[in-house]
Amino acid sequence: MSLDLRGKTALVTGAASGIGRETALAFARAGADLVVCDVNERGLEEVAGAIRASGRTVLSRRVDVSKADDVRALADAVHAERPAVDILMNNAGVAVGGRFLDTPLEDWEWLISINLWGVIYGCHFFVPHMVQRGQGGHVVNVASAAGYLATSQLAAYATTKFAVVGLSEALRDELVPHRIPVTTVCPGLINTPITSSARMRGLDSATARKALIAMYQRRNYGPERVATNILKAIASKRAVAPISPEAWVMYYLKRFTPRLTARVNRLVQSRMEREMRRGVPGG
Repeated sequence: MSLDLRGKTALVTGAASGIGRETALAFARAGADLVVCDVNERGLEEVAGAIRASGRTVLSRRVDVSKADDVRALADAVHAERPAVDILMNNAGVAVGGRFLDTPLEDWEWLISINLWGVIYGCHFFVPHMVQRGQGGHVVNVASAAGYLATSQLAAYATTKFAVVGLSEALRDELVPHRIPVTTVCPGLINTPITSSARMRGLDSATARKALIAMYQRRNYGPERVATNILKAIASKRAVAPISPEAWVMYYLKRFTPRLTARVNRLVQSRMEREMRRGVPGG
């Protein structure tokens, strides 16, 4: 099922790189005009230029989604030109790798301010306008496979992503009368810059980061493939959209065999920790 977005406007947060960038470009190829934001101004300029080169219009703003005033200002600028956006994609996110006992409060505050409050602010400032317009729309909240399967090494990150999954489920139910589906995207192991920017706690951070980046590079599932599947999920109005094969496996395991899932989860976690302690072979 293809998605025709001609005459529509899509907003993507965290659009300067990774999944946000590739999905914004995919929306443009499908005919949408774009609103894009990020804190990475250089990357934002590049993606905005690529969107314009494809023949679509774009409003590009530096926005820190952890700040309500930033998101409010973006919403004011958008709604000065149009009643509402047609697709709202809350994508901006960061990561912390570490067990609960190794994660300081500062990391929790940073993570929650972006991964959870960023989604809340996006929905708060844009969804009511979609409802008031009365012409439907679509909300896409990017969570993670860690949003339904937590591991000890992703204690804080999984907490924020579980929250996004729960918020999305509640919002989807609330917006049914307004013909605004909500899709929760759970990508899986995707090779994006988040592995380079993640805060690593507990293990030797340099060694753990090298091992993490190498693992994702070996997996080599790129953000452009995620973007393609996000458009398919929007077209089919999916409630939850796991993307990579392992995200689908974890999704069904958690739903149907929770005890087996817990055992597999512990085995995978142990293997990952051994790799991180060893570092990258030959590195």
